[in-house]
Amino acid sequence: MSITLPGPTLGVVGGGQLGRMLAEAASPLGVDVVVLDPTPACPASGVARDQIVADFDDSDGIFELAARVDALTFEIELADPEVLAAAGEEHDVPVHPDPGTLETIQDKLVQTEALADAGIPVPEFAAVATARGLERVVEEFDGVMLKARRGGYDGRGNVPVHEPSGAADALAAVGGDAMAERFVDFEREIAVMGLKGADGATRTYPVTETIHREEILRESVAPARASDEVIARAEAVATDVLEFLDGRGVYGIELFETREGDVLVNEIAPRPHNSGHWTIEGTRTSQFENHVRAVLGWPLGPTELVAPAVTANVLGDTDESRPATLRGVEAVLGAPEADLHWYGKDDARPLRKMGHLTLTDGTLDSDGATRDALLSRARELRDGLTFREA
Repeated sequence: MSITLPGPTLGVVGGGQLGRMLAEAASPLGVDVVVLDPTPACPASGVARDQIVADFDDSDGIFELAARVDALTFEIELADPEVLAAAGEEHDVPVHPDPGTLETIQDKLVQTEALADAGIPVPEFAAVATARGLERVVEEFDGVMLKARRGGYDGRGNVPVHEPSGAADALAAVGGDAMAERFVDFEREIAVMGLKGADGATRTYPVTETIHREEILRESVAPARASDEVIARAEAVATDVLEFLDGRGVYGIELFETREGDVLVNEIAPRPHNSGHWTIEGTRTSQFENHVRAVLGWPLGPTELVAPAVTANVLGDTDESRPATLRGVEAVLGAPEADLHWYGKDDARPLRKMGHLTLTDGTLDSDGATRDALLSRARELRDGLTFREA
């Protein structure tokens, strides 16, 4: 294909931090970005060329977006796949990843059933719609993670249920129909950022270790501190997932490493993912730049590691919403191994993702102890940041 600059315009449904980082990555390529987001002056608006203020599933807004761009993508699963497909067809604009993939991913039960049918390893699971049904599954599985079938993210929509007596309250908390998943006795949580380009070309970024607390990602370590055998299994599972999915772009593939060394798929996000933020500093071509390239059908950039990296999320640390004023930044800026990313959100809410920092080490053959030290330092710097007033 022939590529000229200035390049095309990319439309993104969603203007949060992922949309912001997509726009940051697109700009050096000569690609303008227009985002659609219901929040006026959303985080991406300070970087993108323009914003359409509309809900993620607003038909008029998405058709307007399609009319103004050369390709469509999304950074949030709340987009309506049928509207995306219709808007793309109406304006002869490609939509990636494929809206059919988005439709499958949006329902966790449908997603997990489809993966299992494709022979991709997943934890034991069951559909539940009533308290009595959930009680039976909790008894059979000796405890479950109950997941809302739709709309859950960052721990929202996930409720652990250890005893049958908690079934009714848990089902009410997730809002009805749900999927119950047997608790996985995992050694660690890991993730692979997968990439699909033109003509079905696939690539994977190095396997990443992800560290969660209260169901929210706190830190990531790349490459993961796992055995060579587990790394190989994770890469193989991720490749199978990519072959199963349709459409170009980046896919965040979240995995469990079990105590026995097996690898199971937890969830898939058909978009750039928090687990891959480290790729901005740790690889030659970040997940965001490669998503832009893939959606446009351009050649993909390399995904190999250039520096071991640890990322720590900066979360809202107060008990109530307050204006987002981050304090203690000078210590991070003074650390030569650290890079700070601010998402531009107006309000700091409890546990809301407000930014992240990444620490890198220049020694490619660094061992686990080096990554341990990076993680310790990242936590120290992150924990010195606060939204609380002195």
